[in-house]
Amino acid sequence: MKLSLPFLSKPPRVPLLRLSGAIGAAGRFGGGLNDAGLAPLIERAFSAGKPAAVALLINSPGGSPVQSSLIAARIRRLAEDKKLPVHAFVEDAAASGGYWLACAADDIYADESSILGSIGVISAGFGFTDLIARHGIERRVHTAGRSKSTADPFRPETPEDEARLRMILDPIHQAFIAYVKERRGARLDLSTPDLFEGAFWAGRDALRIGLADGIGHAVPVLRSIYGEKVKLVPQAARRGLLSKLGLKAGAEALAEVAEERALWARVGL
Repeated sequence: MKLSLPFLSKPPRVPLLRLSGAIGAAGRFGGGLNDAGLAPLIERAFSAGKPAAVALLINSPGGSPVQSSLIAARIRRLAEDKKLPVHAFVEDAAASGGYWLACAADDIYADESSILGSIGVISAGFGFTDLIARHGIERRVHTAGRSKSTADPFRPETPEDEARLRMILDPIHQAFIAYVKERRGARLDLSTPDLFEGAFWAGRDALRIGLADGIGHAVPVLRSIYGEKVKLVPQAARRGLLSKLGLKAGAEALAEVAEERALWARVGL
C-alpha cells in the first residue's frame, strides 16, 4: 500500500509544449502547426496536473499569419486565465510566424546558433506567360469581377495586381509588428536597422536587440527557475493511422515538403 503524506509538497510541474514545423491550416505541411490541431494539446498543457508554468519548445520557419495569430492568442488566453508564466525556448529557428509564436511567451531563450526574427510578410509565386507562349498555348480566362484573376501565373502581372497584393500584405505586416511591440515592449531596440523589415539574427545578436531574453536551453533554465526537482512533462500529439504508417498521397506529400523546404530556406536552414 502506498503511503500518502499530504504535508510533503510535490515538485513543480512544467509541461513542455513542442511547436515544431511550418505553420499552416489543417491539410498543409503534414505534421505542421495549426490552431485546430494544437488546441487539445495546448489546453492539456495548461490544465493537467496543476502546472507551475508552461514551456514552449519552438522550431519553426513560419507560415500562415492567421494560424500564427490564432495559436499565439490561444496560448495567451490560457496563460491569463490560469495565471501561469510561459517560457519559450528556440531551437533552430523562431522566424516569421515562428517568432510570432515565441512572442506568446513571457520570456524567450535561444541557443547561440538559433535564428530569430524575420518580422515581415511574403507572397511568392511564378509567372509562366513566356513559357506557354513558346509552346503555342493560349490562355483563356473568363471572370465575373474585374479582380477575380489577380495573381494568375499564366498572364502578365499588372501594376493593379501588385497594388492589390500590397493592400493585403501591408495590414498583415502591421498586425505582426504591433503584436511584437505589445509583447516585447521596452526590451526591443527600436533603433535596430531592418528590425521590422524581414531581417533575422542569430542568438547573441537577437539577445542584444531584444528579440530574446537569454541564451539557454529548456532543462537547465527551467531547473534554475523552478528548482532541480522540477518535473518536465513533454506533451505529445496523437497521430492518425496514416501518419503513424508514414502513408500519404504522393503528390500532396511532395508539394507540402517543397513548400516547407522553401520556408526553411528563407532563413538559411
